[in-house]
Amino acid sequence: MELLRLEHLKKEYNQNELSVMALDDINLSVEDGEFLSIMGTSGSGKSTMLNILGCLDSPTSGAYYLDGENVAKFKDEQLAEIRNKKIGFVFQSFNLLPKLSSLENVELPMVYAGVPKKIRQERAIAALERVGLGKRLKHRPNELSGGQRQRVAIARALVNEPAILMADEPTGNLDSRSTVEIMEIFQGLNDDGTTIVMVTHEPDVAQYTKRIALFKDGHIIKDEPVENRTLAGGGSI
Repeated sequence: MELLRLEHLKKEYNQNELSVMALDDINLSVEDGEFLSIMGTSGSGKSTMLNILGCLDSPTSGAYYLDGENVAKFKDEQLAEIRNKKIGFVFQSFNLLPKLSSLENVELPMVYAGVPKKIRQERAIAALERVGLGKRLKHRPNELSGGQRQRVAIARALVNEPAILMADEPTGNLDSRSTVEIMEIFQGLNDDGTTIVMVTHEPDVAQYTKRIALFKDGHIIKDEPVENRTLAGGGSI
């Protein structure tokens, strides 16, 4: 089943009376259960692409169908509702609140969604256990390693059971060992049916995904399955 589709999508910025075409006539579809990485050099359009896919920004023209709805023309309030209901975000810098515990950080999206406290705690604990942090519920971010902080961020992204997980350079601040651990979690989530779209500039990290869309100057210049895919548990397929 097709989860998202872009049709002739464009994004144009006006800077100092100059027009900059960040994305130019993008056509892309992602099926339910895919694991797609978006690659490209700085300025290629990959971050703009993720912002639009994550409903953080709107295109200048074209269509963006997410779970059957054309969200390209949605107003800010409508986009916020779509983000809360259908999209989970994982960022390079984790974006955790330093004074809150792991459990409290993971509960936050459900607080905004009005989920009762007892259910919030149950779902947050389950999400943290799913990423291997069941024994770190009370720890604050400064008591966790970078890899553990990113696990908390992943758990937070999952608690509202989003249709799709968006990850922006999720291993950018991690060492090689933590990178493998995080990609193992992503692969496990994907194996369980979670659709993931990830921006990365690291080719070795993209090899953990199933498909790579390569951006250059606002265009997709290559879109193909990953050959010799790396498995975080060892080996390749």
